[in-house]
Amino acid sequence: MSTTYLALLRGINLGPKNKILMPDLVEVFTKAACKDVRTYIQSGNVIFEATPEVSNRLPELIAKEIQRRFGHKVPVVLRTTGEMREVVRENPFFKEGAAEGILHVMFLTDLPKPGAAKSLDPDRSPPNRFMVRGKEIYLLFPAGFARTKLTSSYFDSKLGTIGTVRSWRMVTKLLELMKERNLTPRRRDAK
Repeated sequence: MSTTYLALLRGINLGPKNKILMPDLVEVFTKAACKDVRTYIQSGNVIFEATPEVSNRLPELIAKEIQRRFGHKVPVVLRTTGEMREVVRENPFFKEGAAEGILHVMFLTDLPKPGAAKSLDPDRSPPNRFMVRGKEIYLLFPAGFARTKLTSSYFDSKLGTIGTVRSWRMVTKLLELMKERNLTPRRRDAK
């Protein structure tokens, strides 16, 4: 049985770097046995259907194929619709009443190394704040995203994993698109 997944690719189509056309990205996922593949905007958001067997090997497979075809080293993070619902439901800053425009989420490929979250400096970039919860880092950027010291490279080095950031508006839009797919009846002849 297929499940709806979201693939978040880090760092594609940001300025002149790591350019990948969306039809080419769809082709990469389709060749990897994903079904009903769709992208959302140009920044590496791919929603698709896959079996658990396919999804288990997908991040590594997609990253290798992107490297082979386009020469870009691009980490791939996967989440199911249920996982995305939990991300939205559990945002501690949203629960505090923070404005959507200053909220972001970093999606990690793996759980941080045991005890690694304790090595993070809570005063690294005030008034910006963060909270690690499982495979997500919730980010609050009242001073703005552009000048923060709470960067992907900082978290990658401290936590021993790789992450990619999306704005809160993007997170909720992606979840909405995933839920719509789950409500859409599948054609019986679709494979």
